[in-house]
Amino acid sequence: MDPYLTFRFRIIVGQIIEGGFTEASGLQATTQVEEFREGGLNSYVHKLPKETKFDNLTLKRGLGDSIALWKWHREVVAGIFKRQEIQIQLLGRKEQSEPLKIWTFKEAYPIKWSGPEFKSEGNTVAFESLEIAHNGYVDR
Repeated sequence: MDPYLTFRFRIIVGQIIEGGFTEASGLQATTQVEEFREGGLNSYVHKLPKETKFDNLTLKRGLGDSIALWKWHREVVAGIFKRQEIQIQLLGRKEQSEPLKIWTFKEAYPIKWSGPEFKSEGNTVAFESLEIAHNGYVDR
């Protein structure tokens, strides 16, 4: 039985499902352009592609069975800089645990952790939001 079926998204780190969450944002890439004016041509300006910038991923209202995501963030805070490939999976209906869509991000690491209100019941690790930097996506 999948404990993350009530969530629409999952995060996979190192082939292990580390948690589920209800919202994901930052799935965006923007390519900068350089304008080039050609002498004698006044009808348009050439636009040439430059570098591409990838926005940080933000995962909101999440829950995990282990403290792996928390430890990973604490290691970054301590200066132990470990990048990993991660997957964000969009799930279908609650009865199905098969993903409808998978996004894979390379060289990712957590840069911001926002915790929830503390409650005494249960032994799960909840987070309000987790922000992850990365160096682009992998086509598969």
